[in-house]
Amino acid sequence: MSLNNIILTGFMGSGKSTIGRILAKETKSYFLDTDILIESFENMKISEIFEKFGEDEFRNMEKRCFEWIKKDVQNTVISVGGGLPVFIPEIKEAGKVIYLKVSFEDILKRMNEEELSKRPLFKDIKKAKELFIKRDEIYSKLADYIIENRNLNITLEKIKELLCK
Repeated sequence: MSLNNIILTGFMGSGKSTIGRILAKETKSYFLDTDILIESFENMKISEIFEKFGEDEFRNMEKRCFEWIKKDVQNTVISVGGGLPVFIPEIKEAGKVIYLKVSFEDILKRMNEEELSKRPLFKDIKKAKELFIKRDEIYSKLADYIIENRNLNITLEKIKELLCK
C-alpha cells in the first residue's frame, strides 16, 4: 500500500492537474495524471476514447491504471479523473486523498469553449451539473481532506500544512 502518495480528486476543471504539478515540484515528488496516462497508452484523447469505445471501456482503462498505481507507484502526486473515485471507491488504498472542492459555477467560469469541448460529460451543462452534485457527495465521503480551491496559492499552502501534520 502506497500511502506516501497524494491523490487529488475533484470534478472536471477543479484544478487537480495544475495544483498537482506545482505540488509535486515543491515536494520533490513525481506527478501523474491518470487521464494523461490513459491518453498516452491508448494514443488518443479521452473524448475520442469515449466516442470510440464508450464510457464503460474507459472506466475499465481507469481500473487497470489504478491497479498499477496501487501496486507500483510511490512518492507521487496523482491527479485522478473526475469519475475515478465514483467507480473505484477503494481509492484510499493508493494514498492520502485530497478533494479539491470548487463550485460548479466557478468551474464553468474557469473553462473556455475549447476546454469544455475536450470533456465529453460537459456536452449537456444541465446533466453535467446533476453529475457534479452526485459526485460532490462521493468525493466528500472518500476524502481524507477537503480543501476549497478558490485561490491557487492558498490551496497549495493548505495542502502543505496538512502534509506537515
